[in-house]
This record gives sequence, structure tokens and C-alpha cells, in this order.
Amino acid sequence: MRRVRKRRPTPKYGRTMTGMKTRFAAARFSVLRELLTPDGRVAINRATEEFRMSKANLAETVGLAAETLQRAVRRDARKTQDRLRETIEIIARVSPWTGGPVQAMAWYRAEPIPAFGGRTAESLVKEGKAAAVRDYLDGVALGGFA
Repeated sequence: MRRVRKRRPTPKYGRTMTGMKTRFAAARFSVLRELLTPDGRVAINRATEEFRMSKANLAETVGLAAETLQRAVRRDARKTQDRLRETIEIIARVSPWTGGPVQAMAWYRAEPIPAFGGRTAESLVKEGKAAAVRDYLDGVALGGFA
């Protein structure tokens, strides 16, 4: 007679590190999926609704002129879309930790990061150092110190 091994049911979001990674990854990708169009561009209207801010405020937050998001030619330019995508990727990474996209935007704009001399993620992205912020957040997600 053959023995049948019973499998333990796995919790939806287990307490293991793998379960936490899965939960955070799912939350991050849901934010990205909501704000990016199928062709990879940032949907400006959805982003302004999600973060509860005007187009001018969103443009200022990512370091662009206020009228940049008003004109289709400028809005769809590669530089503009890259800057918006970098910002949204960072916000999507911290969204599960902060409690949602609005709180993540508040963190992005106001919370000083000790590893960067007390500068905010917003100021670093405006200077073109979004990759450094993403690397820092990856380190924190893996258990590094803030």
C-alpha cells in the first residue's frame, strides 16, 4: 500500500520571508499596473487621481516644469516619462510599508533618508539619483539598516 503524504496548507501571506516578499511584490506590482499603460507610459490622469494631487504638483514633485504635463508632446517625451516612471517605481516600492500610495507619496516628498545625509527621495530623484534610491530601498527590503 502506498503512503500518501499530506501537504500542509500554506497561508496566503505567511510569516516567512518568502511570504512577505510575495505580499510586497504583489502590492508593488498592483500600483505599477494601475499607473502604467500597456505600452509602458505613465497614465498622468490616473497618477494624479491616485496621489490626490494636481498635474502641476506632480510635475513639481518629479522635477519638471508645471506646463510639461499639460502638453501632449512634452508629456509623452522620453525624458518626462522616464522621470515619472522612476518616481512611480520608488513610490510602488515603499507603498506596502507606508500603508498606501498617498502615504508613500508623502514619504517620498518629506522623509529624510539618513544614508543620503538627510535628503529626501524627491530631492535625489530630481538630481538624477533614482537608481541610488532604488538600491537603498532594495537593501532595506532585504533586512539592511535604514
